Amino acid sequence: MFTRDLVRVQRVRIALNHNRSIVLLSGGLDSATVLAYALSRGYETIAISFDYGQRHSMELESGKRICDHYGVERIVVNFNMRQIGGSSLTSEMDVEKRDIDELSKSIPTSYVPARNTIFLSIASAYAEVVDARTIFIGANAVDYSGYPDCRPEFFNSMENTLNLGTKLGQSSHIRISVPLQYLTKGEIIALGMRLKVPYELTHSCYRGGIEACGECDSCLLRLKGFMDSGFRDPVKYKNYPDFYEKYLGKSVL
Repeated sequence: MFTRDLVRVQRVRIALNHNRSIVLLSGGLDSATVLAYALSRGYETIAISFDYGQRHSMELESGKRICDHYGVERIVVNFNMRQIGGSSLTSEMDVEKRDIDELSKSIPTSYVPARNTIFLSIASAYAEVVDARTIFIGANAVDYSGYPDCRPEFFNSMENTLNLGTKLGQSSHIRISVPLQYLTKGEIIALGMRLKVPYELTHSCYRGGIEACGECDSCLLRLKGFMDSGFRDPVKYKNYPDFYEKYLGKSVL
């Protein structure tokens, strides 16, 4: 009897490990939606955030509030990409302003060189330690700023690399899950509203003020997403773009 019970417990533990996941959580809209999605799918989830020398800490603070809301464990990994620079998020370079229809036509100054490659590599190292088989990331290739490390071919290649270069990948399989990959920002927000994501706790603005600027790529994409989904963004903005001002003049949820 004892032996059978022990075997059953071991099988349950194995099943739980297969259902364990790491969620990359910046504290922004997309990553909060992915965390809610992973939890809704029954994953035993640990969040990982990165303090990498970015322009501001507002997203990290938002990430903590989101994890507290869901009762999810979070670790914060520290390293300094300001030593590399090359981005308006990791240097004194200005965050550029662009029109909403220009966002996917070129790679903006807010692109941080190899950021998702580095994040996923660190996440895979932690996945090995905690025996997590799935890494969730909130990247999107539809309504996005044109970052090359948000494309499906990048994630397919990166998953292959992680499985070739890790012990866990040799004995099992590490999966990179990108559930928002082919959704518009409006569809992402609609999904999040169904999952009751606390969007009022999130922070997406690249400039990092207490109030979002309403002018950077991230603010424009976020506001357009709320407009397209039929909801009103619950966070405060210093300025609203014309398209959202017009939207506020109509009846919104």
